[in-house]
Amino acid sequence: MTAGRHEAAPAVRRSGGRWRRWRRGRPFTAGVLVALGGAEMLVTLRAPLGVLLHVGPQGLAAYLVPVVLVLCGVLLIATPQQRVFYALVTLVLGLVSWLTSNLGGFLVGMLLALVGGALAFAWTPAKQPRAARSAPTPPAPRHEETPAQTEPAQAEARVGTPEAAPGDRR
Repeated sequence: MTAGRHEAAPAVRRSGGRWRRWRRGRPFTAGVLVALGGAEMLVTLRAPLGVLLHVGPQGLAAYLVPVVLVLCGVLLIATPQQRVFYALVTLVLGLVSWLTSNLGGFLVGMLLALVGGALAFAWTPAKQPRAARSAPTPPAPRHEETPAQTEPAQAEARVGTPEAAPGDRR
């Protein structure tokens, strides 16, 4: 038998690292909730129930509000820099859906849109860790040598000379 070295298996790197960083860099959960709320409202519009309401010319607003909500949900994920605008539009349309889209998709779609809009409004980008910022540190201030720090022989030579003290005025 040979006495060989046994190497440990390489650590398995999780492939979700890039996905997790991308997802945390934007209001992902808020966008998904808003899009689900709009999609739920669209589904309830097509439901074969006799209690459905249609307001406006042929129910145009009933289709327009959920489509814009789905679009806002996608845009929240795609462009997180504009999250405040999309969040406000989502909150307003979520409330308007109560009147236009069958009581806001029977409350479920409206609540999803309102919760998603509130989450998007409250979301802030994560701060970078201190090590990642790598800001250059300012150079340390240079101090001049005082006479006491110079060679002792030079300091003793100056003791006997009649020089003016820093506070003396002649």
